[in-house]
Amino acid sequence: MEDPTEESPLIDSSSLRRDESPKHARQRHLGVASVGFLIFNRIIGTGIFAAPSIILRCAGSIGATFTMWVIGTLVAAAGTSVYIELGTALPRNGGEKNYLEFIYNKPRFMITCAYASYAIFTGWASANSLVFGEYLVNALSITATRTTIGAAALLCMTFCLVMHGCFLHQGLRIQNTLGAAKIVILIVIPISALLNVVGIPFFQLRDGVNVPHNFDVDKIWEGSFKTGVSGFVTGMFNVIWSYNGYQNANYALAEVHNPVRTIRRAAPLAVAGVSVFYFLINIAYFIAIAKEDILESRRIVAALFFRNIFGPSTEKILSGAIALSTLGNVMSIVFAHGRVIQELGREGILPASRWFGSSKPFDSPLRGILVVWLVSSVLMLSAPSGDAYLLMVNLSYYPIILFNVLLPAGIIYMHISPSIEWNPPYRSYTAVAVFFFISNVFLLLAPFVPPPPGFQVYENFPYWLHVVGALIIGLLGVSYFTGRWVILPKIGKYELRRVTIVEHGIPVAAFRKQRIE
Repeated sequence: MEDPTEESPLIDSSSLRRDESPKHARQRHLGVASVGFLIFNRIIGTGIFAAPSIILRCAGSIGATFTMWVIGTLVAAAGTSVYIELGTALPRNGGEKNYLEFIYNKPRFMITCAYASYAIFTGWASANSLVFGEYLVNALSITATRTTIGAAALLCMTFCLVMHGCFLHQGLRIQNTLGAAKIVILIVIPISALLNVVGIPFFQLRDGVNVPHNFDVDKIWEGSFKTGVSGFVTGMFNVIWSYNGYQNANYALAEVHNPVRTIRRAAPLAVAGVSVFYFLINIAYFIAIAKEDILESRRIVAALFFRNIFGPSTEKILSGAIALSTLGNVMSIVFAHGRVIQELGREGILPASRWFGSSKPFDSPLRGILVVWLVSSVLMLSAPSGDAYLLMVNLSYYPIILFNVLLPAGIIYMHISPSIEWNPPYRSYTAVAVFFFISNVFLLLAPFVPPPPGFQVYENFPYWLHVVGALIIGLLGVSYFTGRWVILPKIGKYELRRVTIVEHGIPVAAFRKQRIE
């Protein structure tokens, strides 16, 4: 990027509408199908394949497990509605960043700096990359150790870095193809369970398999919620994490053709399809796998399902297919969050903003994707093997809960305040926003309640670690804001004025020091 010249005019950022989309930032190449798969791939990646054993352990019974899934589905539906409203009002790349700084704009840039800290240091793709590693080593009959799983997870992250950072269109095609293939896997599981129930010989449980009695009247509610509030919250974290991604298209709306119409169509269809698959697959698991086997399966419950019905050899094949499904999920995470970091660079928030905001050399957010790759790789390789997945899930999702408290609170205020003009193309019901707000306040506060005796959230860490970790990350961003925008200007007797350099039709923000006399 160059300093502003006559050909590259300098514009005061305050003159730019906050809800205006960048007009020439990139070609708008994402239609309804691509946006649907962007959401679908992001939601269905590891949750339904890895989380059921954790959720069952936290719920205690089959009935309580389905209760958690119902609650999580309602929360996801409400969240989808809230994010559609925000996305249609501010159809730009960046997602929550745009919405938080629009609603909470005083002190200016403080909330953006806190969000930037989460965007960089959370490691959004780490948990799902670990699940890819577990299923891949199982498919290849490699001994599952921390080293082998970590190496496979690193391979997954590196592939996503190369494809979305260097081969944008090919990476998007692979991502869409994996999304389509994922639907085949999702259809096979419930159909296989249905054929098992009706007695088709080929689909009966293999010899030596524990016969499940999960839906017997005297068994379905046995052991419900013995883990207390802490267990319930841990289970709900995993259910809602399994739905996380309904906001994924909001990170790339500047690249969506007719973004308002497209997200209004694609997001509800994607989330509704996911919900149907989730309930059918959970039923299928409980038809084919005994409760105690699910609890012992850790995160390869889907592989156990195929082993019980089709035999050990098929388990390996389907484990490979699920690994590919998980790869599609990680690709969608990397695609979206790389663009968030690039957008933070283009708005001048990050140090070395010009470097982060550039699309060179492959016309892609390679630098942002590189940050996602680096932080996710460090986190997933450094956490102890027994706690790695759950810690990464909780650490990644707790900041999202913070956002999901602040955003509906802002929408509720704008809905009921007569002094604010807020007329987005799509408007969520205020009651829906209230429900979304209350559910996330509960998830925000409940992790502070100690678990009951005999139940541990982590094997090697205190139960509150992910909460403290997430809060520290946010405080790093607030500290960065305080130093750059408050303390240093006061010492140097200057103020920072944000300007926008329009270069090749792309507006890129920068901060200039203005001396105070």
